[in-house]
Amino acid sequence: MTDWPRTLALAGAGKMGGAMLRGWLDGGLKAEGVAVIEPNPSPELVALQAERGFALNPPAPSAPQALVLAVKPQALAAAAPTLQAVAGPDTLVISVVAGKTIAELAARLPARAIARVMPNTPAAVGRGASAGAANSAVSPLQRGWTERLMRAVGMFEWVADETLIDAVTALSGSGPAYVFALVEAMARAGEAVGLSADLAMRLARATVEGAGELMAREPQTPAAVLRQNVTSPGGTTAAALGVLQARDGLDALLARAVVAARDRARELGG
Repeated sequence: MTDWPRTLALAGAGKMGGAMLRGWLDGGLKAEGVAVIEPNPSPELVALQAERGFALNPPAPSAPQALVLAVKPQALAAAAPTLQAVAGPDTLVISVVAGKTIAELAARLPARAIARVMPNTPAAVGRGASAGAANSAVSPLQRGWTERLMRAVGMFEWVADETLIDAVTALSGSGPAYVFALVEAMARAGEAVGLSADLAMRLARATVEGAGELMAREPQTPAAVLRQNVTSPGGTTAAALGVLQARDGLDALLARAVVAARDRARELGG
């Protein structure tokens, strides 16, 4: 496995940036090589800095081997002048800034090697799902750094074409919200058949948590097989799936939802 970059700067340490930082440090990234640039550090970030010893808002950080951009999209323009002094020509820039293309980043920063990654919020518990694209200046070593950093907080895959990042955004980037919405819908359905609201929600949450853990423990088992394992022919689950798998059922609904999210990502990206 590729080693960690010896020096790394993180620009933006909100929920996503902070979650990645903790995952890297827990995974073995040496704190003495880390500088965090965050104008409004949270109490949690300040406490983490005191515990681990990385640099927080150093006065003049030198160009690191890797710079991870985790600022909000609307804050990128304001942050760019500061970041220009951090991103040297040999620095790998890994951007998790939603909607900002590699070309836009290259126009704002002097770095040549740029990777664009779309993570999701389960990275906060080390169970993220992310994918990324890189420009031609990213070396094999730098691709390895990207993989090491992103896999410290979950799974990571490369896509060959940057335009597919919008599809990744629509599927896994926004996907946790789909699952949470499913839990809400399951709980409401439970209420409709007589359960109390509190019990219906507890059952719905535990069911989705358990199903996710089952998939995690059987990574080689296709989801279709897991579904079939709990579906007896002619039974209650089969009756429910008959409704969900109708022509205008769950597949069609999710397909429309993902297309809508992808199209919106394209609009936001300009």
